[in-house]
Amino acid sequence: MDVSNLFVVLMGVGTVFVGLICIIALCTVMSAICRSTGSAAPAVTAPTPAAPAPAASANAIPNRQAMIAAIAAAIAEDLGTDISGIRILSVKQL
Repeated sequence: MDVSNLFVVLMGVGTVFVGLICIIALCTVMSAICRSTGSAAPAVTAPTPAAPAPAASANAIPNRQAMIAAIAAAIAEDLGTDISGIRILSVKQL
């Protein structure tokens, strides 16, 4: 049986659009279900003031050497090199 190229293209495009329509319908139904079973919108409360950021110092990070060793090990593993080839010059807390 010889199938024309136009038939194959139309079947492919039709299948894609039917699939997309099914996904849209499923998302709409799930959204309606989630809205109906969910609780009412939470009441808006006054925002609490943010806590001031702690001063950045060398003592702010507990176990600083262990953290730097873990960072160096992760970088060395990702790069595929030996950990002795990694030198971390500074670490800043964000």
